[in-house]
Amino acid sequence: MLPFERSSLSIMACIMKLYKALKDAAISHQILLAMIFIQFGFAGMTLISKAALNAGMNPLVFNAYRQMIATLVLALLVLLMERKKSGSMSFSLFCKIFVAALLGPTLSLDLYYVALHLTSATFAAAILNSIPVITFFLAIIMGLEAVGWRSFYGGLKILGIVITVGGAMLLSFYRRPTTRHPNSSSSGSNNGTFFVNKLEGRTRSILGPVLMFLSAIAWSTWLVVQSKLLELYPARLRLSTLQCLISSVQSSIIAAALERERNSYKIRWDIQLASLAYCGVFVTGAAYGLQIWCIEKKGPFYVSMFSPLALVLTAIFSAIFWAERLNWQSILGAILIVGGLYGVLWGRSKAEKQEIHNGESPAEQSPDIEKN
Repeated sequence: MLPFERSSLSIMACIMKLYKALKDAAISHQILLAMIFIQFGFAGMTLISKAALNAGMNPLVFNAYRQMIATLVLALLVLLMERKKSGSMSFSLFCKIFVAALLGPTLSLDLYYVALHLTSATFAAAILNSIPVITFFLAIIMGLEAVGWRSFYGGLKILGIVITVGGAMLLSFYRRPTTRHPNSSSSGSNNGTFFVNKLEGRTRSILGPVLMFLSAIAWSTWLVVQSKLLELYPARLRLSTLQCLISSVQSSIIAAALERERNSYKIRWDIQLASLAYCGVFVTGAAYGLQIWCIEKKGPFYVSMFSPLALVLTAIFSAIFWAERLNWQSILGAILIVGGLYGVLWGRSKAEKQEIHNGESPAEQSPDIEKN
């Protein structure tokens, strides 16, 4: 065999080994990769939906349309992937799903968009970073998450939460505002609901943060409730589709009740249509279904801990596409978010392994003892 042929075979062997290593790593960390992928989608949603709202899109109408698009996308996925699955649907279960849809895709997003109209984006981002803390306490109350105060890994998990939220606050408050888009609407424009534009002064400054905090509570509750719903209705895609369908009806009713201007329901063939397609197909459709799968595998607290990561990605995208300057406080906040998130995930993983090890019977541990 010629030296050239030997070197070619060795290169091919190295490539195959690298491919196998990457494939094994992707399989073993598929939930982690899925959550990072979801946060990329949420970061893109923040940028493109903000551009659509600046272009005059009504926020309540925007949410109603995106839920309709997501329902169509998920319905197609159900036909392709869960056609043979069946689940019994009682009236009691339907009522629970109805309430879950009302809390998550409907009220949480409607409150968020209305609050965003009343307060600054920086303050809104800071309040939404309380989602991991709220979800953590709700998961403890419902018995879905163990605290582990006395163990080292439990303490590391608590410390990671504090560091992540602190980093998110630092990044939120020290981010430089982006340059206003030339087509963006002013504060007195009609891109909000008709009753919001009539609020002035102190009422706006108080109501905005209150609605944003209620949005965070509603979203955290939705995350926790998914675990219980999956136990009653294991078909994940059907559950996501049904919630989006119910939410599209709920959001449409809310929009019709609070927005009387007919022009608000017209969609222009520009950034408005692009943002609806992106948010409806990718974020509300595919990402929500993937998020429910992650909740089923790892629980609501695990999923909520990735929320501040979207803030880091949004800051990076803003610096790339909108020439937004990142100061050292923002960079430090991003480092704290990533470090705190790693601490939480690592501590949680070690705590789970420790619980499994402590739960093993002596018969199961004896082979290891004999080997030692």
